[in-house]
Amino acid sequence: MRSVMKITGLGRSTIYRLIASKQFPCPVRLTSHAVAWRSTDIEAWSETRPVAAH
Repeated sequence: MRSVMKITGLGRSTIYRLIASKQFPCPVRLTSHAVAWRSTDIEAWSETRPVAAH
């Protein structure tokens, strides 16, 4: 989760809210207490996000 938060710039609750609304890749269950995200899924999601204008 920390890596995903760092890569996306999103907080934990925002990530889970986006997952619930089908706007973020679902995690893959590793064990009964651990999940992870595929880097390819995060990269693909990131490419669909609008670029912020400064």
